[in-house]
Amino acid sequence: MPLDAEESPLSTRLGALNKQYETQSAPDILEKALTGFGRTALVSSFGADAVVLLHMVAGIAPQTPILFIDTMMLFPETLAYQRYLAQRLNLTNLRIIGPDQAYLACLDPSDSLHQRDPNACCALRKTKPLAKALLGFDSWITGRKRFQSTSRADLKIFESDDQNRFKINPLAGWIAKDLQAYRLRHDLPAHPLLAKGYPSIGCAPCTTSVQPGEEARAGRWRGVVKIECGIHFINGQAKPLSPPIEEKKEKA
Repeated sequence: MPLDAEESPLSTRLGALNKQYETQSAPDILEKALTGFGRTALVSSFGADAVVLLHMVAGIAPQTPILFIDTMMLFPETLAYQRYLAQRLNLTNLRIIGPDQAYLACLDPSDSLHQRDPNACCALRKTKPLAKALLGFDSWITGRKRFQSTSRADLKIFESDDQNRFKINPLAGWIAKDLQAYRLRHDLPAHPLLAKGYPSIGCAPCTTSVQPGEEARAGRWRGVVKIECGIHFINGQAKPLSPPIEEKKEKA
């Protein structure tokens, strides 16, 4: 169970870290993340902005475990981009994880669960596999930014997940111009869908392009009352998406 946010030593340490690092550079924050929190992994979607953080990690600690969730519903462009970046950046500790095939066959044999219950689909294809892959790690790094949506506007650099692991967001304060400038400065390839109006890229059936003036994540689960897959907090709180997958299987 999560520690009490007002009384826990973890909460106190997080507050101190956020105060200390709020004005620090992303590489400095990342170096702290990779050296000061025990066993640490980077969780990367290899999406629209992923190359920036992957490039930083490759330069600071190239043996860092990188967890990539292949939901079996990703855009072909994302899979090709993942393979290219792994070679280009020499990502030697890339760990590709995905949903349990037996659960997929039982719960989503027609690949249509996202239409009936998108929360359950995310739990099956993303949340459960990542929870298993993070076992044994003390902390993990994400690429979330405050500018992406109003639900992320108050994102902290340092936070904790529902297992009291440290969760670190080195690019929290970056904006789109910062990301573009970094890519150009280091001659890094952009995700091919970025130029087609996809500033946030998830699974193909649940991601659309974004119109001018919309939030970066407006194309995710368009038309559905849903803003996160369940891997990340919503407004600083961990909120379960659906009953456990095992529970649903038993009732089926």
